[in-house]
Amino acid sequence: MISQGNPKSSRIKVLALVEAEVVTGAAKSLLDFCRAAQEHAARAPGETRIETSVATFVRAGSRRDAAPPDTSPPASIDDAHHTMPAPNQFVAAARELGLIVDVIPERFRFDPRVLTELRRIVAERRPHVIVSYHVKSHFVVKASGLWRHYPWVAFHHGYTTTDLKMRAYNYLDRWSLPSADRVLTVCEAFARELSERKGVRPEQLRVQHNSIRREDAIDPLAGRALRSRLGIAEDEKVILAAGRFSREKAHVDLIEALGHLRREYPALRARLLIAGDGPERARMDRLAAQLRISESIVYAGQVRDMRPFYAAADVMALPSHSEGSPFVLLEAMAARVPVVATAVGGVPEMVRHEESALLVPARASRQLAAALGRVLSETELARRLADRAFALTATRYAPEAYFRALADFYVETAQIRSNTESFCSE
Repeated sequence: MISQGNPKSSRIKVLALVEAEVVTGAAKSLLDFCRAAQEHAARAPGETRIETSVATFVRAGSRRDAAPPDTSPPASIDDAHHTMPAPNQFVAAARELGLIVDVIPERFRFDPRVLTELRRIVAERRPHVIVSYHVKSHFVVKASGLWRHYPWVAFHHGYTTTDLKMRAYNYLDRWSLPSADRVLTVCEAFARELSERKGVRPEQLRVQHNSIRREDAIDPLAGRALRSRLGIAEDEKVILAAGRFSREKAHVDLIEALGHLRREYPALRARLLIAGDGPERARMDRLAAQLRISESIVYAGQVRDMRPFYAAADVMALPSHSEGSPFVLLEAMAARVPVVATAVGGVPEMVRHEESALLVPARASRQLAAALGRVLSETELARRLADRAFALTATRYAPEAYFRALADFYVETAQIRSNTESFCSE
Protein backbone atom coordinates (compact mmCIF):
# COMPACT_ATOMS: atom_id res chain seq x y z
CA MET A 1 0.00 0.00 0.00
CA ILE A 2 1.02 3.67 -0.38
CA SER A 3 3.01 4.54 2.71
CA GLN A 4 1.65 7.14 5.12
CA GLY A 5 3.99 9.48 6.98
CA ASN A 6 7.16 7.52 6.18
CA PRO A 7 10.00 10.01 5.50
CA LYS A 8 12.07 7.29 3.85
CA SER A 9 9.50 6.94 1.07
CA SER A 10 7.76 10.33 1.01
CA ARG A 11 8.45 10.82 -2.68
CA ILE A 12 8.92 8.51 -5.66
CA LYS A 13 10.27 10.22 -8.77
CA VAL A 14 9.23 8.60 -12.06
CA LEU A 15 10.75 9.40 -15.44
CA ALA A 16 8.36 8.40 -18.24
CA LEU A 17 9.88 7.87 -21.69
CA VAL A 18 7.20 7.97 -24.37
CA GLU A 19 6.96 8.56 -28.11
CA ALA A 20 3.77 10.53 -28.72
CA GLU A 21 2.42 13.43 -30.73
CA VAL A 22 -1.23 13.37 -29.69
CA VAL A 23 -3.08 12.56 -26.47
CA THR A 24 -4.38 9.08 -27.22
CA GLY A 25 -3.64 5.57 -25.98
CA ALA A 26 -0.56 5.36 -23.80
CA ALA A 27 -0.07 9.15 -23.76
CA LYS A 28 -3.59 9.65 -22.46
CA SER A 29 -3.05 6.95 -19.85
CA LEU A 30 0.14 8.64 -18.66
CA LEU A 31 -1.41 12.11 -18.38
CA ASP A 32 -4.51 10.77 -16.62
CA PHE A 33 -2.23 9.08 -14.07
CA CYS A 34 -0.27 12.29 -13.50
CA ARG A 35 -3.48 14.27 -13.01
CA ALA A 36 -4.76 11.69 -10.53
CA ALA A 37 -1.40 11.80 -8.70
CA GLN A 38 -1.68 15.57 -8.31
CA GLU A 39 -5.24 15.29 -7.02
CA HIS A 40 -4.24 12.57 -4.59
CA ALA A 41 -1.32 14.64 -3.26
CA ALA A 42 -3.72 17.50 -2.52
CA ARG A 43 -6.19 15.18 -0.74
CA ALA A 44 -3.65 13.09 1.20
CA PRO A 45 -0.51 15.16 1.85
CA GLY A 46 0.83 12.60 4.35
CA GLU A 47 1.04 9.78 1.84
CA THR A 48 3.77 8.99 -0.66
CA ARG A 49 3.86 11.40 -3.61
CA ILE A 50 4.45 10.12 -7.12
CA GLU A 51 6.15 12.85 -9.13
CA THR A 52 6.45 12.20 -12.85
CA SER A 53 8.59 13.95 -15.44
CA VAL A 54 8.46 13.13 -19.14
CA ALA A 55 11.07 12.54 -21.82
CA THR A 56 9.90 12.37 -25.43
CA PHE A 57 11.36 12.36 -28.94
CA VAL A 58 11.26 15.04 -31.64
CA ARG A 59 12.49 14.31 -35.13
CA ALA A 60 13.83 17.19 -37.24
CA GLY A 61 11.53 18.04 -40.12
CA SER A 62 8.53 16.17 -38.70
CA ARG A 63 5.19 17.81 -38.05
CA ARG A 64 6.21 17.98 -34.40
CA ASP A 65 8.43 20.93 -35.33
CA ALA A 66 5.62 22.84 -37.02
CA ALA A 67 5.64 25.78 -34.59
CA PRO A 68 8.71 27.92 -33.90
CA PRO A 69 10.52 27.48 -30.60
CA ASP A 70 10.18 29.90 -27.71
CA THR A 71 13.37 31.97 -27.86
CA SER A 72 12.98 33.71 -24.50
CA PRO A 73 15.92 33.07 -22.14
CA PRO A 74 15.34 30.22 -19.68
CA ALA A 75 15.17 31.07 -15.98
CA SER A 76 16.42 27.63 -14.95
CA ILE A 77 17.52 24.26 -16.28
CA ASP A 78 13.90 23.07 -16.20
CA ASP A 79 12.79 26.17 -18.10
CA ALA A 80 15.47 25.50 -20.70
CA HIS A 81 13.93 22.12 -21.46
CA HIS A 82 10.52 23.77 -21.75
CA THR A 83 11.75 26.06 -24.53
CA MET A 84 12.90 23.29 -26.86
CA PRO A 85 10.98 23.12 -30.17
CA ALA A 86 8.42 20.39 -29.67
CA PRO A 87 5.00 22.03 -29.74
CA ASN A 88 2.95 18.93 -30.46
CA GLN A 89 -0.34 18.20 -28.73
CA PHE A 90 1.10 15.72 -26.25
CA VAL A 91 3.95 17.97 -25.10
CA ALA A 92 1.60 20.94 -24.79
CA ALA A 93 -0.85 18.90 -22.71
CA ALA A 94 1.91 17.58 -20.44
CA ARG A 95 3.29 21.06 -19.83
CA GLU A 96 -0.19 22.45 -19.23
CA LEU A 97 -0.48 19.85 -16.48
CA GLY A 98 2.68 21.28 -14.94
CA LEU A 99 4.97 18.38 -15.85
CA ILE A 100 8.64 18.81 -16.68
CA VAL A 101 9.11 17.67 -20.28
CA ASP A 102 12.58 16.90 -21.66
CA VAL A 103 12.53 16.82 -25.46
CA ILE A 104 15.09 14.53 -27.12
CA PRO A 105 15.95 15.64 -30.69
CA GLU A 106 16.59 12.90 -33.24
CA ARG A 107 17.58 12.82 -36.91
CA PHE A 108 15.90 9.48 -37.69
CA ARG A 109 13.98 6.73 -35.88
CA PHE A 110 16.92 5.05 -34.14
CA ASP A 111 19.39 7.92 -33.90
CA PRO A 112 22.22 6.73 -31.56
CA ARG A 113 22.60 10.26 -30.17
CA VAL A 114 19.28 9.68 -28.39
CA LEU A 115 21.04 7.28 -26.01
CA THR A 116 23.54 9.92 -24.86
CA GLU A 117 20.80 12.50 -24.38
CA LEU A 118 18.62 10.10 -22.39
CA ARG A 119 21.55 9.25 -20.11
CA ARG A 120 22.08 12.98 -19.51
CA ILE A 121 18.41 13.50 -18.68
CA VAL A 122 18.38 10.56 -16.27
CA ALA A 123 21.52 11.83 -14.54
CA GLU A 124 19.86 15.21 -14.11
CA ARG A 125 16.42 13.98 -13.03
CA ARG A 126 17.69 11.12 -10.84
CA PRO A 127 14.45 9.11 -11.00
CA HIS A 128 13.66 6.27 -8.63
CA VAL A 129 11.92 4.43 -11.47
CA ILE A 130 12.18 4.68 -15.27
CA VAL A 131 8.95 3.90 -17.12
CA SER A 132 8.92 3.28 -20.88
CA TYR A 133 5.94 3.19 -23.24
CA HIS A 134 5.91 1.38 -26.60
CA VAL A 135 8.50 -0.61 -28.53
CA LYS A 136 10.91 2.21 -29.35
CA SER A 137 11.09 3.50 -25.78
CA HIS A 138 11.69 -0.02 -24.45
CA PHE A 139 14.49 -0.46 -26.99
CA VAL A 140 16.13 2.86 -26.05
CA VAL A 141 16.12 2.08 -22.33
CA LYS A 142 17.66 -1.33 -22.99
CA ALA A 143 20.27 -0.03 -25.49
CA SER A 144 21.26 2.86 -23.18
CA GLY A 145 22.23 0.45 -20.40
CA LEU A 146 20.20 2.49 -17.90
CA TRP A 147 18.22 -0.61 -16.94
CA ARG A 148 21.35 -1.92 -15.20
CA HIS A 149 21.33 0.99 -12.75
CA TYR A 150 17.69 2.06 -12.33
CA PRO A 151 14.48 0.12 -11.65
CA TRP A 152 12.66 -0.13 -14.97
CA VAL A 153 8.95 -0.64 -15.70
CA ALA A 154 7.96 -1.28 -19.33
CA PHE A 155 4.33 -0.53 -20.21
CA HIS A 156 2.83 -2.75 -22.88
CA HIS A 157 -0.33 -1.54 -24.64
CA GLY A 158 -0.47 -4.03 -27.50
CA TYR A 159 0.78 -3.97 -31.09
CA THR A 160 -0.32 -2.50 -34.39
CA THR A 161 0.35 -4.99 -37.21
CA THR A 162 -0.53 -3.02 -40.32
CA ASP A 163 2.37 -4.31 -42.42
CA LEU A 164 5.52 -6.43 -42.41
CA LYS A 165 7.70 -3.48 -41.39
CA MET A 166 5.61 -2.85 -38.28
CA ARG A 167 5.61 -6.52 -37.33
CA ALA A 168 9.41 -6.56 -37.58
CA TYR A 169 9.56 -3.39 -35.48
CA ASN A 170 7.39 -5.02 -32.79
CA TYR A 171 9.79 -7.96 -32.69
CA LEU A 172 12.33 -5.73 -30.91
CA ASP A 173 10.43 -6.33 -27.68
CA ARG A 174 11.82 -9.87 -27.59
CA TRP A 175 15.22 -8.29 -26.93
CA SER A 176 14.11 -5.42 -24.71
CA LEU A 177 11.33 -6.56 -22.40
CA PRO A 178 13.01 -9.52 -20.65
CA SER A 179 15.49 -7.03 -19.11
CA ALA A 180 12.81 -4.88 -17.46
CA ASP A 181 12.27 -5.31 -13.73
CA ARG A 182 8.52 -5.28 -14.32
CA VAL A 183 6.32 -5.35 -17.40
CA LEU A 184 2.90 -3.83 -16.91
CA THR A 185 0.25 -4.66 -19.49
CA VAL A 186 -3.42 -3.80 -19.84
CA CYS A 187 -5.09 -7.22 -19.97
CA GLU A 188 -4.59 -10.88 -19.15
CA ALA A 189 -4.64 -11.80 -22.84
CA PHE A 190 -1.61 -9.60 -23.48
CA ALA A 191 0.14 -10.98 -20.41
CA ARG A 192 -0.18 -14.50 -21.83
CA GLU A 193 1.15 -13.33 -25.19
CA LEU A 194 4.15 -11.62 -23.58
CA SER A 195 4.97 -14.73 -21.58
CA GLU A 196 4.60 -17.13 -24.50
CA ARG A 197 6.08 -15.07 -27.35
CA LYS A 198 8.28 -12.28 -25.93
CA GLY A 199 10.26 -14.14 -23.28
CA VAL A 200 8.82 -12.18 -20.35
CA ARG A 201 8.79 -14.24 -17.16
CA PRO A 202 5.43 -14.56 -15.38
CA GLU A 203 6.89 -13.03 -12.19
CA GLN A 204 7.79 -9.87 -14.16
CA LEU A 205 4.22 -9.32 -15.34
CA ARG A 206 1.44 -7.24 -13.84
CA VAL A 207 -1.98 -6.48 -15.39
CA GLN A 208 -3.70 -3.12 -14.92
CA HIS A 209 -6.67 -1.95 -16.99
CA ASN A 210 -6.95 1.70 -17.97
CA SER A 211 -9.12 4.23 -16.17
CA ILE A 212 -11.58 6.91 -17.28
CA ARG A 213 -12.75 10.27 -15.95
CA ARG A 214 -16.43 11.14 -15.79
CA GLU A 215 -16.04 14.82 -15.02
CA ASP A 216 -17.20 16.16 -18.39
CA ALA A 217 -20.96 15.84 -18.83
CA ILE A 218 -22.22 14.78 -22.24
CA ASP A 219 -24.34 17.59 -23.71
CA PRO A 220 -27.37 16.36 -25.70
CA LEU A 221 -27.55 19.71 -27.49
CA ALA A 222 -24.01 19.18 -28.82
CA GLY A 223 -25.10 15.78 -30.08
CA ARG A 224 -28.09 17.19 -31.91
CA ALA A 225 -25.97 19.97 -33.41
CA LEU A 226 -23.45 17.41 -34.66
CA ARG A 227 -26.21 15.30 -36.22
CA SER A 228 -27.57 18.36 -38.00
CA ARG A 229 -24.14 19.38 -39.27
CA LEU A 230 -23.46 15.88 -40.62
CA GLY A 231 -26.89 15.56 -42.25
CA ILE A 232 -28.18 12.83 -39.94
CA ALA A 233 -31.94 12.97 -39.46
CA GLU A 234 -33.48 13.06 -35.99
CA ASP A 235 -35.26 9.72 -36.52
CA GLU A 236 -32.09 7.92 -37.65
CA LYS A 237 -30.17 5.72 -35.22
CA VAL A 238 -26.44 6.37 -34.99
CA ILE A 239 -23.89 3.56 -34.72
CA LEU A 240 -20.63 5.15 -33.61
CA ALA A 241 -17.16 3.73 -34.24
CA ALA A 242 -13.82 5.39 -33.54
CA GLY A 243 -10.16 4.59 -34.02
CA ARG A 244 -7.40 4.22 -36.55
CA PHE A 245 -8.41 2.47 -39.77
CA SER A 246 -5.95 -0.40 -39.41
CA ARG A 247 -6.62 -4.03 -40.14
CA GLU A 248 -6.85 -5.22 -36.55
CA LYS A 249 -9.51 -2.59 -35.76
CA ALA A 250 -11.75 -4.39 -38.30
CA HIS A 251 -13.86 -1.49 -39.56
CA VAL A 252 -14.42 -3.62 -42.65
CA ASP A 253 -16.27 -6.17 -40.48
CA LEU A 254 -18.46 -3.37 -39.14
CA ILE A 255 -19.36 -2.20 -42.65
CA GLU A 256 -20.23 -5.76 -43.57
CA ALA A 257 -22.38 -5.95 -40.43
CA LEU A 258 -24.16 -2.75 -41.48
CA GLY A 259 -25.10 -4.50 -44.73
CA HIS A 260 -26.59 -7.39 -42.77
CA LEU A 261 -28.40 -4.96 -40.47
CA ARG A 262 -30.00 -3.19 -43.42
CA ARG A 263 -31.36 -6.50 -44.75
CA GLU A 264 -32.42 -8.05 -41.44
CA TYR A 265 -33.94 -4.89 -39.88
CA PRO A 266 -35.45 -3.16 -42.93
CA ALA A 267 -37.62 -0.84 -40.81
CA LEU A 268 -34.61 0.39 -38.81
CA ARG A 269 -33.10 3.60 -40.11
CA ALA A 270 -29.46 3.57 -39.06
CA ARG A 271 -26.31 5.47 -40.04
CA LEU A 272 -22.74 4.44 -39.27
CA LEU A 273 -20.68 7.39 -38.00
CA ILE A 274 -16.93 6.72 -38.00
CA ALA A 275 -14.30 8.97 -36.41
CA GLY A 276 -10.74 8.33 -37.51
CA ASP A 277 -8.63 7.62 -40.58
CA GLY A 278 -5.96 5.23 -41.75
CA PRO A 279 -4.71 2.79 -44.40
CA GLU A 280 -7.91 0.69 -44.50
CA ARG A 281 -10.07 3.56 -45.77
CA ALA A 282 -9.92 2.54 -49.46
CA ARG A 283 -10.85 -1.05 -48.61
CA MET A 284 -13.75 0.18 -46.49
CA ASP A 285 -15.01 2.39 -49.33
CA ARG A 286 -14.86 -0.48 -51.83
CA LEU A 287 -16.87 -2.79 -49.59
CA ALA A 288 -19.49 -0.13 -48.86
CA ALA A 289 -19.92 0.51 -52.59
CA GLN A 290 -20.17 -3.21 -53.26
CA LEU A 291 -22.90 -3.57 -50.59
CA ARG A 292 -24.61 -0.37 -51.83
CA ILE A 293 -24.58 1.22 -48.38
CA SER A 294 -22.13 4.08 -48.96
CA GLU A 295 -24.88 6.63 -48.27
CA SER A 296 -25.39 5.08 -44.82
CA ILE A 297 -21.81 5.80 -43.70
CA VAL A 298 -20.56 9.16 -42.46
CA TYR A 299 -16.79 9.69 -42.13
CA ALA A 300 -15.86 12.37 -39.61
CA GLY A 301 -12.07 12.19 -40.03
CA GLN A 302 -9.70 12.70 -37.11
CA VAL A 303 -11.54 13.99 -34.05
CA ARG A 304 -9.95 15.65 -31.02
CA ASP A 305 -13.12 16.09 -28.95
CA MET A 306 -15.31 12.99 -29.01
CA ARG A 307 -17.92 14.26 -26.55
CA PRO A 308 -20.41 15.50 -29.18
CA PHE A 309 -20.07 12.15 -30.97
CA TYR A 310 -20.99 10.19 -27.86
CA ALA A 311 -23.90 12.57 -27.32
CA ALA A 312 -25.08 11.84 -30.87
CA ALA A 313 -24.68 8.04 -30.63
CA ASP A 314 -27.30 5.40 -29.93
CA VAL A 315 -24.75 2.59 -29.71
CA MET A 316 -20.96 2.24 -29.76
CA ALA A 317 -19.51 -0.51 -31.96
CA LEU A 318 -16.08 -1.99 -31.28
CA PRO A 319 -15.46 -4.66 -33.97
CA SER A 320 -11.71 -5.19 -33.36
CA HIS A 321 -9.77 -8.41 -33.87
CA SER A 322 -7.34 -7.35 -31.12
CA GLU A 323 -7.72 -5.01 -28.15
CA GLY A 324 -6.13 -4.41 -24.80
CA SER A 325 -7.97 -2.07 -22.45
CA PRO A 326 -9.53 0.24 -25.04
CA PHE A 327 -10.15 3.86 -24.11
CA VAL A 328 -12.96 4.08 -26.62
CA LEU A 329 -14.82 1.40 -24.67
CA LEU A 330 -14.27 3.23 -21.37
CA GLU A 331 -15.29 6.55 -22.92
CA ALA A 332 -18.54 5.10 -24.23
CA MET A 333 -19.24 3.56 -20.82
CA ALA A 334 -18.62 6.92 -19.11
CA ALA A 335 -20.89 8.65 -21.64
CA ARG A 336 -23.72 6.14 -20.98
CA VAL A 337 -23.65 4.88 -24.55
CA PRO A 338 -24.49 1.15 -24.82
CA VAL A 339 -21.70 -0.95 -26.32
CA VAL A 340 -21.54 -3.85 -28.77
CA ALA A 341 -18.01 -5.25 -28.96
CA THR A 342 -16.03 -8.28 -30.02
CA ALA A 343 -14.91 -10.52 -27.16
CA VAL A 344 -11.18 -10.07 -27.78
CA GLY A 345 -8.19 -9.18 -25.62
CA GLY A 346 -9.16 -7.36 -22.46
CA VAL A 347 -12.72 -6.49 -23.52
CA PRO A 348 -14.41 -9.50 -21.82
CA GLU A 349 -12.30 -8.76 -18.72
CA MET A 350 -13.79 -5.25 -18.57
CA VAL A 351 -17.48 -5.84 -19.39
CA ARG A 352 -19.81 -8.83 -19.17
CA HIS A 353 -22.03 -10.06 -21.96
CA GLU A 354 -25.72 -9.20 -21.49
CA GLU A 355 -24.84 -7.29 -18.32
CA SER A 356 -22.74 -4.23 -19.23
CA ALA A 357 -22.34 -4.80 -22.99
CA LEU A 358 -23.22 -7.23 -25.77
CA LEU A 359 -20.21 -9.27 -26.84
CA VAL A 360 -19.81 -11.23 -30.08
CA PRO A 361 -16.96 -13.26 -31.60
CA ALA A 362 -14.43 -11.48 -33.78
CA ARG A 363 -14.95 -11.69 -37.56
CA ALA A 364 -18.61 -12.64 -37.06
CA SER A 365 -20.36 -9.82 -38.95
CA ARG A 366 -23.82 -11.43 -38.83
CA GLN A 367 -23.67 -11.76 -35.05
CA LEU A 368 -22.37 -8.22 -34.79
CA ALA A 369 -25.33 -7.03 -36.87
CA ALA A 370 -27.79 -8.97 -34.71
CA ALA A 371 -26.37 -7.47 -31.52
CA LEU A 372 -26.52 -3.95 -32.97
CA GLY A 373 -30.08 -4.58 -34.06
CA ARG A 374 -31.07 -5.65 -30.54
CA VAL A 375 -29.59 -2.56 -28.89
CA LEU A 376 -31.11 -0.19 -31.45
CA SER A 377 -34.58 -1.72 -31.27
CA GLU A 378 -34.85 -2.70 -27.57
CA THR A 379 -34.94 0.48 -25.51
CA GLU A 380 -34.89 -1.22 -22.11
CA LEU A 381 -31.89 -3.39 -23.06
CA ALA A 382 -29.94 -0.34 -24.25
CA ARG A 383 -30.70 1.55 -21.03
CA ARG A 384 -29.75 -1.38 -18.78
CA LEU A 385 -26.44 -2.00 -20.54
CA ALA A 386 -25.54 1.69 -20.46
CA ASP A 387 -26.43 2.17 -16.77
CA ARG A 388 -24.47 -0.86 -15.57
CA ALA A 389 -21.43 0.05 -17.64
CA PHE A 390 -21.60 3.63 -16.37
CA ALA A 391 -21.57 2.37 -12.77
CA LEU A 392 -18.29 0.52 -13.41
CA THR A 393 -16.54 3.75 -14.35
CA ALA A 394 -17.12 5.10 -10.84
CA THR A 395 -15.55 2.12 -9.13
CA ARG A 396 -13.36 -0.35 -11.02
CA TYR A 397 -12.14 2.15 -13.65
CA ALA A 398 -12.04 5.34 -11.58
CA PRO A 399 -8.81 7.40 -11.79
CA GLU A 400 -8.24 7.18 -8.02
CA ALA A 401 -8.31 3.37 -8.12
CA TYR A 402 -5.92 3.40 -11.08
CA PHE A 403 -3.56 5.81 -9.34
CA ARG A 404 -3.43 3.79 -6.13
CA ALA A 405 -2.70 0.56 -8.00
CA LEU A 406 0.15 2.14 -9.99
CA ALA A 407 1.51 4.09 -7.04
CA ASP A 408 1.84 0.92 -4.98
CA PHE A 409 3.41 -0.76 -7.99
CA TYR A 410 6.01 2.00 -8.40
CA VAL A 411 6.87 1.96 -4.69
CA GLU A 412 7.33 -1.80 -4.89
CA THR A 413 9.47 -1.50 -8.04
CA ALA A 414 11.61 1.30 -6.60
CA GLN A 415 12.55 -0.96 -3.69
CA ILE A 416 14.05 -3.55 -6.05
CA ARG A 417 17.48 -1.89 -6.12
CA SER A 418 19.59 -1.49 -2.99
CA ASN A 419 20.28 2.21 -3.53
CA THR A 420 16.59 3.17 -3.77
CA GLU A 421 16.28 3.98 -0.05
CA SER A 422 18.77 6.81 -0.32
CA PHE A 423 16.90 8.21 -3.32
CA CYS A 424 13.54 8.06 -1.57
CA SER A 425 14.81 9.93 1.46
CA GLU A 426 15.74 13.02 -0.59
